[in-house]
Amino acid sequence: MFEYLGTILVDVDPGFDVLRYLTVRTIAGTVTALLLSILLGPMMIKMLERFQLRQFGVERGPDSHQQKSGTPTMGGLLIVSSLLLSILLWGDLSNRYLWVCLFVTVGFTVIGFLDDFLKIRYQDSKGLSGKLKLLVQTLVAASAVTFLYLTAENKAEISLILLFNKDWIFEMSMAAFIVFGTFVIVGSSNAVNLTDGLDGLAILPTVLIGGGLGLIAYAMGNQLIADYLFIPHLPIAGELIVFCGALIGSGIGFLWYNTYPAQVFMGDVGSLTLGAILGVLAVVLRHEIVYAIMAGVFIVETLSVMIQVTSYRLFKKRVFLMAPIHHHFELKGWAEPKIIVRFWIITLVLILIALATLKLR
Repeated sequence: MFEYLGTILVDVDPGFDVLRYLTVRTIAGTVTALLLSILLGPMMIKMLERFQLRQFGVERGPDSHQQKSGTPTMGGLLIVSSLLLSILLWGDLSNRYLWVCLFVTVGFTVIGFLDDFLKIRYQDSKGLSGKLKLLVQTLVAASAVTFLYLTAENKAEISLILLFNKDWIFEMSMAAFIVFGTFVIVGSSNAVNLTDGLDGLAILPTVLIGGGLGLIAYAMGNQLIADYLFIPHLPIAGELIVFCGALIGSGIGFLWYNTYPAQVFMGDVGSLTLGAILGVLAVVLRHEIVYAIMAGVFIVETLSVMIQVTSYRLFKKRVFLMAPIHHHFELKGWAEPKIIVRFWIITLVLILIALATLKLR
């Protein structure tokens, strides 16, 4: 909205042009989302308690987690509402990349909301059936990716970018683009969902990765930086740094209430949505492989579950004391805050490594 106002009012006074500056809108969007999430947090927590939207049990985790039963859940609504309001205020709403991200955000929020609501309504940890949830996730993700392919204006928007060589950029067919992009979004959504098992464990890595992807968006939107890094120049990609800024602000604001010991849990409405947001950002920016490095913690958490299930089904033996792997460390005697902070540190290191690969071409 303010970007549009700046466009109109610049004829009245050139000073209003500042409302169109990408850096100004990014900072403003970040601060707006942060303040909204912090200020609305107490109200949201009271509302969740009033409607009895509480964690009724622990779906997966050690017995010690049973004491967390009764904590308000579905706090992801706080993240999403702060994010959306900030984007509507500071984003360039004529940018199609922005609308793709908003579409995925809203779509996965609805899925996560229904999943959480059914769990609480029927006091059953299953929620939506696994097959139905995966089907709807796939439909939302595939719709967004198909739109990206059909509206692409140059080959760079539908190409796979590999690491370490500036010439390793390969145009993808429509089928390959849709299948790969859908896999990244859906896989990312469920990976973050699996990671969200300790207070604050999922939200800060999401914020850090959002910052890393925001830097890539800014670089791709800037001709000089893109040429310097030997990455494709996508002029409209720069706008996504505003989206990433709002994600950072809303995430940090939520962490204010979600840090150990948590006053509120994000629920599937938060974790499924945040994972999908990171996935669609990676797809839009064509840096899925760089994102995979950044999201190493999410990937390891997912692999630990897959390894555990496969090993038990085939050999009736468990590789880990409990999966996902953060519960394994809990049962090994690590304190919950220690696990959380160490996973944060690992994520930060992985992001720095991932960003370094942009120059190693």
